[in-house]
Amino acid sequence: MSFVAGRGPMDGDGAALPGGPAPGGGADDGDADGGGGGADDARAGRAAQAGRAGGTAGSGDGGSRGGGDGDGGGRLRRWARASAMPLLSAATGALPVLIFPTIGWWWFAYVCLVPQMLLLRGAPDRRTALKLGWYGGIGFLIGVMSWLIPTLSVAILLLAALLGLFWAPWGWLVWRLLRGRPDGLRSVAAVVLVPCGWMVIETIRSWQYLGGPWGLLGASQYQQHVALVTASVGGVWLDSLLIVMVNTALVVLIADWGRCVVAYGTLVAIAAGVLAMCAWAPQPRLTGATATIGVVQPGGSANEADRTEHGEQLTRTLIGDHPDLVVWGESSLTEDLTTDPALTAQIAALSRQVGADLLVNVDAVQGDSGGIYKTSVLVGPQGLTGQSYAKIRLVPFGEYIPLRPVLGWISHLSKAAAVDRRRGTENVVMTVPEPGGGTLRIGPLICFESAFPDMSRALVNRGAQVVVVQSSTATFQNTAAPSSTPRWPRCGPPRPDGRWSRRR
Repeated sequence: MSFVAGRGPMDGDGAALPGGPAPGGGADDGDADGGGGGADDARAGRAAQAGRAGGTAGSGDGGSRGGGDGDGGGRLRRWARASAMPLLSAATGALPVLIFPTIGWWWFAYVCLVPQMLLLRGAPDRRTALKLGWYGGIGFLIGVMSWLIPTLSVAILLLAALLGLFWAPWGWLVWRLLRGRPDGLRSVAAVVLVPCGWMVIETIRSWQYLGGPWGLLGASQYQQHVALVTASVGGVWLDSLLIVMVNTALVVLIADWGRCVVAYGTLVAIAAGVLAMCAWAPQPRLTGATATIGVVQPGGSANEADRTEHGEQLTRTLIGDHPDLVVWGESSLTEDLTTDPALTAQIAALSRQVGADLLVNVDAVQGDSGGIYKTSVLVGPQGLTGQSYAKIRLVPFGEYIPLRPVLGWISHLSKAAAVDRRRGTENVVMTVPEPGGGTLRIGPLICFESAFPDMSRALVNRGAQVVVVQSSTATFQNTAAPSSTPRWPRCGPPRPDGRWSRRR
């Protein structure tokens, strides 16, 4: 009995054992048909196994290097795919930055949310929609609050990540109502609920302890007469609502290939409503009365004495112009006038020379309180008039650090406030005597407070004829803050009854 070379015996089931013949292998060399075919099959099988073994062995040396490169490239591709959507969502979320100063594409506001909403409606599931909404909120906040980067440095990423969570539910809402091809009911729900969801975000983050209402969509329309009329009816919030409603209607049209009656009806209803407000909204009653206000802003200076002296020099240039009031900028004085009679006498003498009261701004420890306040102080020819206003709404991280026991470490990584300023308690309307014998009622606000629509509206309701904003944005030069701060009040209350200010 002979065996084919390389074959071993079989087990009881006919399977080849190590060293034994494979199934189909002939036991006799004379069996040309069966034995020869089995040998060829066996040799082919061993060759294939050798080839696989060689490939495996090769990958251990030169092959291992090639495999490593392939695995690294795969990881890079996987990382790129995983980060593409978050980055795209953040980028589309930041598009509204273009509608605010300094770029000022106000018209872009009515389409600026469309790319973000299209991205959200295409999310594969609710979890992805929530995350994409969050990423979009982060992009939006970093964009509109980029002026805080000089103060917060990299800590702005943490702030944006925390506040950006408000956008996560909104992302889910957009996905839930606009995914696929929305029917009539979902279209109606979308044009109502999506704008309302955005308004909830604007309302919550407008709370002073969360940063205030910086970057409200409606504030981008400050130069548009129609938007100012609608703001006189419903404040900047109504302008924001209409902007998001237009964006939502456009997305519905895109999702339904331009055939959605609901979307067209929404756009027509918005246009009709705005025209009605323009026709019937109350308009300011012009009386012809005017007020001349001199504005003195000497610019930033590391030397406090130089800044005060420069302010006095600029104020003296108003002698002979007969202003009704002279306003100095924010933090124009760093000594409490109630405890510094010499400086108070110096400012009073300047008031006598110009023939008008001076509204200065003091950034100093106030009296025996031990706390630093920013205070608007009215000084007349005889000295302090007794009228002052302490800033209520402070700049987060710039003038105080929220939850300092928890977040105080940010001051070690950035230029955040080393010491918290104290807050005032209420709005104040001051009475200023005019050279002609009348009086001018002014409502002072300090810098960041002008971004809060309720503050200027409250002053007007209390009888202010002119809202005066003292500001100094030297800390935020080369950012959007200097060009934005003076513009927000225009989307606040309607103009007071006929009292217009002329600034020199």
